[in-house]
Amino acid sequence: MMKTTVTWNGNMSFSGQSASGVTIPMDAAKDVGGNDSGARPMELLLHALAGCTGIDIILILQKMRLDVRSFSMEVEGTRADDHPKRFTDIHIHYALEGDLPEEKVIRAIRLSKEKYCSVSHSLNAAVTASYSINGIRGKETI
Repeated sequence: MMKTTVTWNGNMSFSGQSASGVTIPMDAAKDVGGNDSGARPMELLLHALAGCTGIDIILILQKMRLDVRSFSMEVEGTRADDHPKRFTDIHIHYALEGDLPEEKVIRAIRLSKEKYCSVSHSLNAAVTASYSINGIRGKETI
């Protein structure tokens, strides 16, 4: 079982304390009573997805004995107009640098998406992905 504790700090501010000892500040925008003193919960959901799949991909590429020199992700989420305003679509673009064969990068992304990323499998949004290797955009959408 995984556990976290979230404490209200006043107004719309909360602090999340994870079992690993990390504190995460959360807040709302000023127009809804917040102070902009922390990440929005929906932003954290996108961060969690990127972190989960990023860890998977690095582990998979390392097991393939590939040398990743740099790796970043851009995550875009489209939300429904009506409440609960859930994410309906999420797209992740993976930008990798290194001596990386395209087919192995695609395989690592697919394995994360289809098998390993527990955050992705906990969402009810359509999650798509694209990639670039050494600045060259890949041909496939995954």
